Amino acid sequence: MGLFNYKTSNPAFTSYFWEDNSPSHLKMTVRGIFIKSLICVLIIAFITGYIWKLHSYGINVKWFTLGGILASIIISIVISIRNHWAHFLVPLYAISKGCFLGGFSAYIHAKFPDLPYQAIGITIITFFTVLVLYQTRLIIVTRQLRSIIITAATSIFVVYIISWILSFFGIRTFVRETTIFAIIFNIVAAIVAAFTFLLDFDFIERYKNKAPKHKEWLATWGLLVSLVWLYTEILRLMRKLAIRF
Repeated sequence: MGLFNYKTSNPAFTSYFWEDNSPSHLKMTVRGIFIKSLICVLIIAFITGYIWKLHSYGINVKWFTLGGILASIIISIVISIRNHWAHFLVPLYAISKGCFLGGFSAYIHAKFPDLPYQAIGITIITFFTVLVLYQTRLIIVTRQLRSIIITAATSIFVVYIISWILSFFGIRTFVRETTIFAIIFNIVAAIVAAFTFLLDFDFIERYKNKAPKHKEWLATWGLLVSLVWLYTEILRLMRKLAIRF
């Protein structure tokens, strides 16, 4: 299979973003991606903490949450069209996600104070566990595994979109419920979110020291997408478990 035919469930790692004929002496490195990812994670953490503090003062952060998720979607679309703008759009994406996670986490923290901290810990542990599994080749990214992850991630995304659209008409779907089926769905979604890291790590490894330096921002964006998705799924799952049990 050709290099540019490689596919992943994460939009930041599709071939469209990586086909670049512009000459560049500097190449994408794992170290560069790590530094940029760390900076963006710190931005998200800072904004999240700030929104969280506002909520503790009794300020309504609903619009931060809604604005953050809408802004992140718009920014992602712009990055998809103008990927060479990623060097300043990805930090903006981190800020918007910080606003979303700040409101989302503060809402859950108000009723279940320990859950956001636990979710952060589980997210970090999961990330490094998947990284170790990938590096030691205990899990090998085959074409079949890749197809399963892509299909599962796409299906989950479609379910969330349909649920979101139906909510505007006052229709409450199982996604928001705390039934056993809803909990199982969240467990599956969290597992799929964790497995997308396998595809991301594999794609980065294929392009390290090959793609132009500015592509590190796209790689960073892809990892942020997976990290935020995983954290959100874990926190949502823990909240449902806390309510039900």
